[in-house]
Amino acid sequence: MQNQQSRIEGLWLPLITPFKDGRLDEDSWKNLLRHYGNLPVDGLILAATTGEGLTLDEDETTRLVAIAADVIAGGLPIYFGLSGSDTRKVAQAIERTESWSIDGYLITCPYYTRPAQDGLYRHFAVLAGQTDRPIMVYNIPYRTGVNIENETLLRLADVANIVAVKDCCVDPLQSFDLLRHRPAGFAVLTGEDAMFFGALAQGADGGILAAAHVETQRFAEVRGALVADNHQDALRAWTELFDVVRLLFAEPSPAPIKYWLWRLGLIHSPEVRLPMTGVSTALAARLDSALSQCGHDGLVALRD
Repeated sequence: MQNQQSRIEGLWLPLITPFKDGRLDEDSWKNLLRHYGNLPVDGLILAATTGEGLTLDEDETTRLVAIAADVIAGGLPIYFGLSGSDTRKVAQAIERTESWSIDGYLITCPYYTRPAQDGLYRHFAVLAGQTDRPIMVYNIPYRTGVNIENETLLRLADVANIVAVKDCCVDPLQSFDLLRHRPAGFAVLTGEDAMFFGALAQGADGGILAAAHVETQRFAEVRGALVADNHQDALRAWTELFDVVRLLFAEPSPAPIKYWLWRLGLIHSPEVRLPMTGVSTALAARLDSALSQCGHDGLVALRD
């Protein structure tokens, strides 16, 4: 594990969970960890949405984390995804995982029940009190049914171990206003892959991007160029990436990403678990075409 106080910034990867014949594919999992451990990734998120965390049982998540801790061996911070609409049950999940070799938690806003803002604040404040580990709040209202308003996020930022937000509010005005008013030390990372460039240009600290499974180096180059005030190179790299980002979300994620990784030979199977389904024949053909256009020197902008 890394030092908990390490600054949260840069390119974080919400890793897919590989399956084969209905089981956790441990060989592919190790391969992915070694692969991304050698790329310019600043942190890993396990068992979150992209990792199909809601389909994993406790034995699988235990193995997932144990293998990751062994392979990564402190080289990157590892956060674990948690979600739920019952504060007590999420608190129990934190208690169960306190002995795990993880560095923090990404905790999703309660879904379906649509609590009031004070309920959202109290939910996360209670959970923060269950652990000394840092917590990233995950605001994704189009999945959960409720938006964590900036006033609530700023209250949560005063809680010592609530250190960041994964921002998927998809409201550029709300995101920019949060960036303007967030306190020092509270990180804002976009989780909207298509908004990565714009979020960084407005001052976001980085991104937690499923699409960065693909052409990871180029995603890192976008941020690196912006940090260096080289907007022209950043825009050029982002323009080349943008069509790939759209393609990877043409059907529900993570199926397109798994297909891409399978075609590259990084995982044994593109299998997803129901209710998710594999990519359609039409999208598979488009992904194959995109793969053929991506060379070792980087990718070219995809044609419609």
